[in-house]
Amino acid sequence: MTAALVAGLLAGYGIAMPVGAVATCLVALTARTSLRIGACAALGVATADGLYALIAEVGGTALARTIQPVLVPLRWASVLVLLALAARGGAVAVRRYRNRHGPTSAGRQAPVSPIRAYLGLWGVTMMNPLTVIYFTALVLGGQAASVPSHPEQAVFVLAAFAASASWQLFLAGGGALLGRALTGARGQLATALGSSLLIAVLALRLLVSSP
Repeated sequence: MTAALVAGLLAGYGIAMPVGAVATCLVALTARTSLRIGACAALGVATADGLYALIAEVGGTALARTIQPVLVPLRWASVLVLLALAARGGAVAVRRYRNRHGPTSAGRQAPVSPIRAYLGLWGVTMMNPLTVIYFTALVLGGQAASVPSHPEQAVFVLAAFAASASWQLFLAGGGALLGRALTGARGQLATALGSSLLIAVLALRLLVSSP
């Protein structure tokens, strides 16, 4: 049981810690909203990672072979969604900066609800099928030595979710600190445009690194 716990924690941190477009979205979202919104978005990312770990435990190689033909369309869909998020984030930041002196500019900003933040980041993370391949490779590698029991499989999935959640919440906390530090209009504009540019670059990198 301890081995399954350690394996799940390592797998969760392994998939969560590389900073990519989703992590950048999470930090930027928290910086311009609140830690509460960012925490909900972070749990959305962790839920997707945990779900993919569960799918890998249950489906194994059969599922990996099933999604192989649709890897390219899913990759393109993920890139398009991330580019749309980057464009929208930049446009909203510029519009907010231009209207910063208007008496009703705050009222025109569409609020982001915790549920919307959770589902939005969950959806973007679920569009990355490479996550399930990553977990499947780890699961099959572990099963080469011995077939885990159902309790051990459950521990692995929960540990992977907990590891991912802890890291995503850490990123959300960093975004909240960034939002407090850059309270000026120009600082917020620079942060938003910088994060949008980084998201776009990371999204395009998915295409460059595709096999």
